[in-house]
Amino acid sequence: MHNEETKKPTPRGPGAMNVVDSAKDFKGSVKRLFHELDKFKVLIFTAFVLAILGSIISILAPNRLSDLTDEISKGLVINEDNLKTLTEKIENSVSEDVLEKKLPEILAFDLSSESIAEVQMLDISDEDKALFMNALEQMQTGDTSDLSKLPDSVLEVVLPDSTYKGVKISSSDKIEFLKADKNEMNFPKSFQEVLFTPITIDGAEISKSSQYEFIVAMSTLDKDAAATDIYKKLDTLPDYIKDVIKPSMDFSVIKGIALLLLCMYLVSAICTYIQAICMTNVSNKFARSLRSKISTKINKLPLKYFDKHPIGDTLSRVTNDVDMIAQSMNQSLASLVSAITLFLGTIVMMFITNWILALTAIIASLLGFTGMIFILKRSQKYFSARQKELGNLNGHIEEIYSGLNVVKTYNGQREADEKFDLYNQKVYDANRKSQFLSGLMMPIMVFIGNFGYVAVCIVGALLTMNNVITFGVIVAFIVYVRLFTSPLSQIAQAFTSLQSSVAASERVFEFTDEKEMPDETNFKTKLSKEEIKGAISFKNVAFKYDDSEKLIIHNFTASADPGQKIAIVGPTGAGKTTMVNLLMKFYEINSGDIKIDGISIKELTRENIHDLFTMVLQDTWLFSGTIKENIVYNGKDITDEEVINVCKKVGLDHFIRTLPNGYDTIITEGSVSAGQRQLITIARGMLKNSPFLILDEATSNVDTRTEEIVQRAMDELMKGRTSFIIAHRLSTIKNADLILVLKDGDIIEQGTHEQLLEKNGFYANLYNSQFEI
Repeated sequence: MHNEETKKPTPRGPGAMNVVDSAKDFKGSVKRLFHELDKFKVLIFTAFVLAILGSIISILAPNRLSDLTDEISKGLVINEDNLKTLTEKIENSVSEDVLEKKLPEILAFDLSSESIAEVQMLDISDEDKALFMNALEQMQTGDTSDLSKLPDSVLEVVLPDSTYKGVKISSSDKIEFLKADKNEMNFPKSFQEVLFTPITIDGAEISKSSQYEFIVAMSTLDKDAAATDIYKKLDTLPDYIKDVIKPSMDFSVIKGIALLLLCMYLVSAICTYIQAICMTNVSNKFARSLRSKISTKINKLPLKYFDKHPIGDTLSRVTNDVDMIAQSMNQSLASLVSAITLFLGTIVMMFITNWILALTAIIASLLGFTGMIFILKRSQKYFSARQKELGNLNGHIEEIYSGLNVVKTYNGQREADEKFDLYNQKVYDANRKSQFLSGLMMPIMVFIGNFGYVAVCIVGALLTMNNVITFGVIVAFIVYVRLFTSPLSQIAQAFTSLQSSVAASERVFEFTDEKEMPDETNFKTKLSKEEIKGAISFKNVAFKYDDSEKLIIHNFTASADPGQKIAIVGPTGAGKTTMVNLLMKFYEINSGDIKIDGISIKELTRENIHDLFTMVLQDTWLFSGTIKENIVYNGKDITDEEVINVCKKVGLDHFIRTLPNGYDTIITEGSVSAGQRQLITIARGMLKNSPFLILDEATSNVDTRTEEIVQRAMDELMKGRTSFIIAHRLSTIKNADLILVLKDGDIIEQGTHEQLLEKNGFYANLYNSQFEI
């Protein structure tokens, strides 16, 4: 409503915006936000449970991955257990203790007097004879070490052919065995038969000859032989031994672990997907409920709120702030729960797996905590400033573009651009600082994560070399480091998003908490516009704005009989439009009373009062739609014939029929003139058929020729209605039944046009001034 003549305590304009700093009470705003989410607690609880479940599964998966890695690793190296078992059994067969016990029986020495005498008769040196005698003495004690030093001719006498456990051992085999290099394991075949026993490993029987080939092959390797040398030797071994110790994978076990991992990750993905759907529903429904609350709230707010607050800032709360809340909730709330679960669960699992590597990963990541806390503390004020400055910018844009013609007419583009640049720069600075600080979190977390990988690999390698852990544990910990550092990033981002959400929610809740107009649900009195007579009386009405000490209206008393035309005139600021606002109950009077047909408006609801009045304002309002829709606006059960009849009465029908689609023509910018727009609003008011009419400067925006057309339409509109006419053009109110002359909130003159001119008072001066050159 046009209200230029009243003095408001707070001027309109970007510089006068009453935008409150966001997130003054972070904890209180968070508490309020969650309280508002209470009706979605089932969905939120479901999302939280699924987020926790998905995180727990992700936490348990690395241990299964460790088992899979170890199982695969076993298939890439020789079977060390079987190799160790085989080696131990073979070595036990040819150990010194075993040989010391078995050799006397296997060699079957012939130390009879005949054999000794035969040796003495041999053509050998005295030294060999002495060596023989010395060997005989040692053999009495079971020591056969000196036998290998004797000549073959002596050994052939004392080591005749014999049989051991059914195996024939020739004298030559015995001599070959004694003189063989024990390190090279060059055993005659007969000795292989008597020294080795069959071995069964994993159901495979290793023959005596295979055992001998194995021990000969392994005896040629150094203790520090490379793995490649060992694998090359394996290729030379008999098939029975290769089958037992060669690298092999247990595909049944690997398949089982792989399927378990697949199921775990699949369930985790499903949980995450359903959780995302739940939170999307919550965020969208919550945003819808907030918009509905704001829409309902707008209809309950008194007009004085919109006098003090820029429309752009209010729109920013409905759009930007609500969208920020919805987006933050969708992206951060469940992810925050998931990240915390991952963070705590990963710590527990790391310590269960290996406490040394757990401490390594945690210490390497402690820098992330420090950086995150430092950045969060620094960035909060910038997020608050961003929301505030964005509201200021939107308010300025709305004001400038709504009055763009005026700005251009007065060449105010430069000043408007300068103010825009100022507000835009403030938004840019706040956004740059908040995004810069929050943007630091990810690089810091990536660095900490990579540093954790390096630390775990180094310490894990040392532990693996000392057989403390397996290679699979290192693989598991690399995953755990990612699961440990990734939640830090998610928590940091979630808190960043939560900060924006809290800052936005505080602005939204600040709007929804604004003081509303008094509740009128208990009002029982109702006036029907079909039965109303049309009398209105003002008695000792006084009014001032809440935050102003100055009275705008002083002891205003007047009355209007049914069907009368009451004109209210006066200089700007006299209180003309304020009186209409009080009559329409847009403002509450401070004292006095206004009565309609003898009933105080204090006993009537605003909806009832508004239903009794038709208002035609200076600033016409048409919405995007057809001409017929704009005329019928909010009307019920109105026929096309009624619309056409009304348009004929106001002289609009001919113009409408010249349009391409007639009454169904869509109204666009420039498709109708100012006068035609005014006629459409008059037709809308006439169709409403209410008993009272208010015309507030209805012809001030049109030329003289159009004014005549609009005046005729208004005359038609005023028939049978009690009408209040506010006008600066006094020529339009000559036929008013009563003219009230206001000045500084008081009625200083009243009467008809002719009566007031005869008094030659304030009205006469005001009227005559219009014709002065």
